[in-house]
Amino acid sequence: MDDTSALSTLDPAVCEQARLTRDARFDGVFYTAVRTTGIYCRPLCPAPTPKPRNIVYYASAAAAAAAGFRPCLRCRPEAAPGSPLHHAASGLVAGALRLIEQGALDRRPLAALAESVGVGERHLRRLFASELGASPLDVAATRRLLFAKQLLTETTLPVTQVAEAAGYASLRRFNAAFLEAYGKAPRTFRRARGAIAADEPLVLRLPYRPPYDFAALAAFYARRAIPGVEHADASGYRRTIVVDGEPGWLSVTPIDGDDALALRVHGVRAQALGPVVARVRRMFDVDADPLAIMRTLGADAALAPLAARWPGQRLPGAWDGFELGVRAVLGQQVSVAAARTLAARVVEHHGDEDPASAAIGLGRRFPSPQRLVDAPLEALGITRARAATIRAYAAACAAGDIGFGVHEGLDTFVDRLCALPGIGPWTAHYIAMRALSHPDAFPAGDLILRRQAGAGTTLTERALRERAEAWRPWRAYTVFLLWHSAD
Repeated sequence: MDDTSALSTLDPAVCEQARLTRDARFDGVFYTAVRTTGIYCRPLCPAPTPKPRNIVYYASAAAAAAAGFRPCLRCRPEAAPGSPLHHAASGLVAGALRLIEQGALDRRPLAALAESVGVGERHLRRLFASELGASPLDVAATRRLLFAKQLLTETTLPVTQVAEAAGYASLRRFNAAFLEAYGKAPRTFRRARGAIAADEPLVLRLPYRPPYDFAALAAFYARRAIPGVEHADASGYRRTIVVDGEPGWLSVTPIDGDDALALRVHGVRAQALGPVVARVRRMFDVDADPLAIMRTLGADAALAPLAARWPGQRLPGAWDGFELGVRAVLGQQVSVAAARTLAARVVEHHGDEDPASAAIGLGRRFPSPQRLVDAPLEALGITRARAATIRAYAAACAAGDIGFGVHEGLDTFVDRLCALPGIGPWTAHYIAMRALSHPDAFPAGDLILRRQAGAGTTLTERALRERAEAWRPWRAYTVFLLWHSAD
């Protein structure tokens, strides 16, 4: 086994203590590889504790797999929360990782991924080795393997569809990967259970690291939910979606007694399942490392009490970037309730009906960019200036001039949006926080932020920016923490 890919950024003393206590807060933060067995495990693995001299710690499952270790069958690394994203030291590697999570290397070469993030293939490999201890291909292979294992264990999808959903080019490659990693064929991991009906949703478990304040996240979504398109309350969230031109719906609910959410997906074809799961994981921020975030925010004397009061906060992401942008423009200088009313009118007049989701209390889909390019939005009570902004934004999205590629840098994304009429830094950073789930987006001009951060004194935008330097790279979490404190 090769120990050279174990990352020096891991503190062996912290890892050892977390492993010995089986601390769930570190689940997915690191993996324990055992030289004598050739297996890597989660820190909470119930197997007998190996001797410290036989252990190597890795920051990701991909790094452990690249070093020659196999995934444990008892603790199931595929059931761990998180991804290698929180170990990426650069925005470039983080962007490449998100593209990999969306299947960028499933059927395209590494050179195409490198081109997407604007670097050479060799340089990208070097960055991955330095920051993650694994190559891009190692990360992609581990993602496919663990996602396929989860589908085999948790669903009744046919094995051929599991291979397709996980991104394998052929059933032969799928079988070979499992034989190499587990010494068994994929079919042997099937649990005896009855097949589900074709019209029933697929259910998957989305684990997270505690604490997780689902109630706060659901309340945020509930206040902004567009009738017919989405619904949220303390019991969960559901919405209509369009994937590869096909309508469907999804729901997300907490699982009692488990550090995980239940994702139900209906109407999504197997090959699109991986990207859909990646988008929902980002939308509900299940891969966040609350220890790392609160360690930074808790170092600020004013933020520490807030971080202690709401330790499980997450960034409320968005399913669709275009939709979120329209809603952000509608919300400029008006109340949340008023913006929601205007968005509902847009859906009613320009969205499509969705009969398949009517049974779960929905029944409408948000309009596409093409629908709003020439839409007479002023007739809905939207001001002339905002209507023009939405049409310009829709045209830019339809033409591909504005995209929501997670590999694009924050500054570049903000600049592209601010080049459109009627979109300034506040709106651009708000869209980045939610549509890109960018952890460091920061609308410094926000009045509530300047008031709350000043603890009785309204800070200037410049003063807030200077103070917020200490909150990097988690400034977006600070935004929602301060907004929450103002409610």
